Amino acid sequence: MMILETEALTRRFGGLTAVDAMTMSLAPGEVFGLLGPNGAGKTTAIKMLTTLLPPTSGTAHIAGFEIARHADNVRRMIGYVPQMISIDPSLTGHENLSIFAKLYEIPRAERESRINDALTLVGLTDAAGKLARQYSGGMIRRLEIAQSTLHRPVLLFLDEPTVGLDPIARQAVWEHIESLRTNFGTTIFLTTHYMEEAERLCSRVAIMHRGKIVKDDSPAGLKASVGNDQATLGDVFVHYAGDTLESGGSYRETSRGRRTAKRLG
Repeated sequence: MMILETEALTRRFGGLTAVDAMTMSLAPGEVFGLLGPNGAGKTTAIKMLTTLLPPTSGTAHIAGFEIARHADNVRRMIGYVPQMISIDPSLTGHENLSIFAKLYEIPRAERESRINDALTLVGLTDAAGKLARQYSGGMIRRLEIAQSTLHRPVLLFLDEPTVGLDPIARQAVWEHIESLRTNFGTTIFLTTHYMEEAERLCSRVAIMHRGKIVKDDSPAGLKASVGNDQATLGDVFVHYAGDTLESGGSYRETSRGRRTAKRLG
């Protein structure tokens, strides 16, 4: 059974179609990357799939549960790390995880071991007692990944997981994402603007353009599709979505990205 299946999933805002008849599927253990310019519809797609935004039409199933009719079941199956910071800076790393363990209704007898395992996974055991406001950007992202996987989801959504991070912090987050797939078989759906990130992490990559997925293949297959043996993933991106590169997204999207980068930096 596929972990994720969408059929003509669509979201409109008035006269704007943000996601246009998206049809795709993810197999267990895949790491799938969704690329596209700002405003292409990537975050809107994730918000629908994580039950935060109802679709206008179409449907999607996660682990067999339909996202609109069985939203509670879907939420138990997934983890989600949004672009904006989702931890409480006034709490310690351990306290942040403890709150999420209760929200996920992890049995009391298992909570401490789950929290300790999660802290070990992301390399934050020594910082567990520090206030999250004292964490670096990379540590914050790792804590967010830890809290989003406490309940051992079958599918993890990461919306631009390394935005605003320096190269060293980005490398650390990449390693932890890879460990989730290797050690737990977690299926991962991520959006990113970093071509190197997509190429390193993803077994499959799709290009989203004006709300539609215009190409979906392995990184090698995408490069071959543009007819250039020396093509990079960046070349592929420009080939399929190049006419929107100058737009740069809306004011709100640009402002949101800069606020996130500032807080993580």
